[in-house]
Amino acid sequence: MPEAKIGVIGGSGLYEISGMTGVEEVSVSTPFGKPSDSIVTGKLEGVGIAFLPRHGRGHRIMPTELPSRANIYALKSLGVEHIIAINSAGSFKKEIKPGDLLIPDQLIDRTRGRQSTFFGGGVVAHVGFAEPFCRELSKILCESAKEAGADVHPKGTMVVMEGPAFSTRAESRLYRSWGADIIGMTALPEAKLAREAEICYASIGCVTDYDSWWEPGEPVTVEMILGTMRKNIDMSKQIIRLAVSRISDERHCACGRALETAIVTAPDKISAETRKKLELIIGKYVK
Repeated sequence: MPEAKIGVIGGSGLYEISGMTGVEEVSVSTPFGKPSDSIVTGKLEGVGIAFLPRHGRGHRIMPTELPSRANIYALKSLGVEHIIAINSAGSFKKEIKPGDLLIPDQLIDRTRGRQSTFFGGGVVAHVGFAEPFCRELSKILCESAKEAGADVHPKGTMVVMEGPAFSTRAESRLYRSWGADIIGMTALPEAKLAREAEICYASIGCVTDYDSWWEPGEPVTVEMILGTMRKNIDMSKQIIRLAVSRISDERHCACGRALETAIVTAPDKISAETRKKLELIIGKYVK
């Protein structure tokens, strides 16, 4: 099976990465089911990458139904240590305009009922999540976005809502009063699962609209989002091309050691079945 150190999870409108060479389509099975689609591996700018369309080709899977555990596990099984996620988002601030990009550094979880951990079934782990995005990878994305000529905001708080309906005006104003910057539907549980899998994770938040708080604006529609997203996707592809060659083979952040002190279950209490299921995740810590 091919290997890649860098994974790209494409959001709405991003279903392929142009410029890849040595392309191979890989179908991966995981203990958590099938990922959203087959994974395309190859090289971009001479760097091995693995691309996964989050919603499946043709946009078949809504946010609530995303097999996020399978997606992250599948990328981990291919050797991925860094994930660049593309997320469409609405803005809560007038200065963060449709067409802008934002590299979030914080999250507020407003999802409900999503499977957000690999653990359970007799094994407990509590990972640190105070800083939900990898700082080093986020910095690379921001620098690459500036070089590509994007209007990029280097940090901000993203609310992740359940969907699939968009926010009411009251909800939108509430999140804005919290000081949040943007809102989307897909960065969670991806970011939590990536942390549990000890994968660096960062997002390019592609701003498509002003959500519903702004009275002069039209209510959010799919047509509005897709129109702006097409422009953002072209820019995102340029940023990915610039970023992959800047990501070091050696990691100096704490993401790769997230489980070092997180597993609290005694090794002799973890069943053989659970050990086998989570070998890829916990194997180096549970002998």
